[in-house]
Amino acid sequence: MKHQLSHDRLTLERLKEIIDNHERIELSEDSVKAVVKCREYLDRKMEDIDRPVYGITTGFGSLYNVTIPKEDLSQLQHNLVVSHACGAGEKVRPEIVKLMLYLKAQSLSYGHSGVQLETVQRLVDMFNDDILPVVYQQGSLGASGDLAPLAHMSLPLIGLGEVLYKGKVRPSAEVWAEKGWKPITLQSKEGLALLNGTQFMSAHAVWSLLKSMRLSRWADVIGAMSLDAFDGRIEPFLPLTHQLRPHTGQICTGKRFLEVLDGSELINRPKEHVQDPYSFRCIPQVHGAVKDNIMYVKSVIENEINSATDNPNIFPDEDMVISAGNFHGEPIAIPMDALSIAMSELASISERRTYQLIHGLRGLPKYLVAKPGLNSGFMIPQYTAASIVSQNKGLCWPASCDSIPSSQGQEDHVSMGSNSATKLVRIVDNTETVLAIELFNAAQAMDFRRPAKTSPMLEKVLEDYRKQVPFLPNDSYMHPYIEKSIEFLRNETLPL
Repeated sequence: MKHQLSHDRLTLERLKEIIDNHERIELSEDSVKAVVKCREYLDRKMEDIDRPVYGITTGFGSLYNVTIPKEDLSQLQHNLVVSHACGAGEKVRPEIVKLMLYLKAQSLSYGHSGVQLETVQRLVDMFNDDILPVVYQQGSLGASGDLAPLAHMSLPLIGLGEVLYKGKVRPSAEVWAEKGWKPITLQSKEGLALLNGTQFMSAHAVWSLLKSMRLSRWADVIGAMSLDAFDGRIEPFLPLTHQLRPHTGQICTGKRFLEVLDGSELINRPKEHVQDPYSFRCIPQVHGAVKDNIMYVKSVIENEINSATDNPNIFPDEDMVISAGNFHGEPIAIPMDALSIAMSELASISERRTYQLIHGLRGLPKYLVAKPGLNSGFMIPQYTAASIVSQNKGLCWPASCDSIPSSQGQEDHVSMGSNSATKLVRIVDNTETVLAIELFNAAQAMDFRRPAKTSPMLEKVLEDYRKQVPFLPNDSYMHPYIEKSIEFLRNETLPL
């Protein structure tokens, strides 16, 4: 069964299922009708339009006052796509490009963009057959839409550019010939509909959110393991305190730690120390703030992926073509910057717990090795985590507070949300690595607490982890184990 692009609200959870299960997609009957109705309306409108309409009968940007003859309108749209494909930097990872294809098709399917049905269908076909355009990370200002990256995404539609297909980057024209597809001849408004939009930003945001949601859950499991290995106290997680400061994420975190640590011998034994360091004692407040931020950003991004974000907007029923600013990335740029800060903090508190574990406190050996001195033990993984956390701090400077005018001042305020997006992906990847390093350390520390046991849930996590990463009695080549720890977080089923 195929998933239908429709006017029903799309959730992140459903989008994740579509991607994870490699589901094929198709346009719903209502979407087909809406796309065809809008295109037919625009064709009729072009016959008797009595005024310039931006991007349809005029040039673009500051060339909005240059009227284009009717016979050149198709060439105008072709030229737009070709001239705007000016991306630079690293290639966007394929899984994010696939999200871009989906989100662009979804946005066009609402029937307010004026595209041909075959144009939307080609995007759907590319998604279904994993034909992924080569797109570059740099070039978008996050307003007027993600012009440069969406131009690269759109080049294959007209038989240009390159695509990743079956593991190889090839000219799209070659792949089109193999598939028996003809390049699309863009009609009035189509190039603008393809390039105006926030799908580069929103695809990065979707990818980052889905991973952040998973890492937030792992952070609780790993933090609980570190707490138990550090001989920490359970009182900061009890509900009485959180009732006095009822932030949703804080309450949720406290409850989750009680569930994860239920049945632990270590957490229930008498403690000599009265308090734990903040990186343990304040987990509900910090992890909780991250959860609250994730849920806020999720609500914003779900609005975005259920929107038409090109310009002008076409309303057949109202007989109106409105030039406005739905392409402006500010509504998602600011939240993406906020999520960057939240995930950076998740990494920051994780690194501090790692530091506490290797400090030789509460009966644990220095650097989590039996013979420190002869062995450096787990000294340097903490260095690695610290360097990554420091890099995150630099990346957290909000891109959305910057703007550089373009197009001779016509586009005088932009969101720079594309930079928010690409930085966010890097911070999320970094946070994953820092949490993997904490898991590496927490598992090692836990083995020094034997024969005492942690909770049944965490014992199962440790059992599965030890199948991939062993206890290290002496100095070893650690990079492969850090990589295996990262893969464990990516692939292992979360226990709760």
